[in-house]
Amino acid sequence: MYRKVEDFLADWSKASKGTIKVLESLTDEKLDQAIVEGHNTLGWLGWHLATAPAYFGGLVGFNINISGDPNRVPDQASTIADTYKNVAESIQRQAEELTDEQIEDEVDAHGTPTPRGALLRTLIDHQTHHRGQMTVLLRQAGLKVPGVMGPTKEDQEK
Repeated sequence: MYRKVEDFLADWSKASKGTIKVLESLTDEKLDQAIVEGHNTLGWLGWHLATAPAYFGGLVGFNINISGDPNRVPDQASTIADTYKNVAESIQRQAEELTDEQIEDEVDAHGTPTPRGALLRTLIDHQTHHRGQMTVLLRQAGLKVPGVMGPTKEDQEK
């Protein structure tokens, strides 16, 4: 749980930059890549990462606008990446307006009083989880796997 706005902002900056790297590795041709048929695709995971912060942000009290239907995966990888970039900037701007006291305030999370800082931690954890799934699918699809939390195998071979 975050108790200081500056701590969340530092983590969000690093996490969102890593997610942008992963999303920018997508190609239109590989959006349907799944580990096996019937599982989440690269396109679905990318779009979920682009739109889910609006849900978490809404719980915290942010107003995040999404261009496009959150339930319909775009057919262009650039739309996914651009949407995420806009959402990430909006999270950053609105979080900068919070005070340390507000980040510890409890808000309603589906009937459960939850500190904003706990929901913001969950936002980052959720993003990290799905970003990891995407890196596996990127490699399976033969696409570049960017180093997000350290160098990739390909980075080390250079």
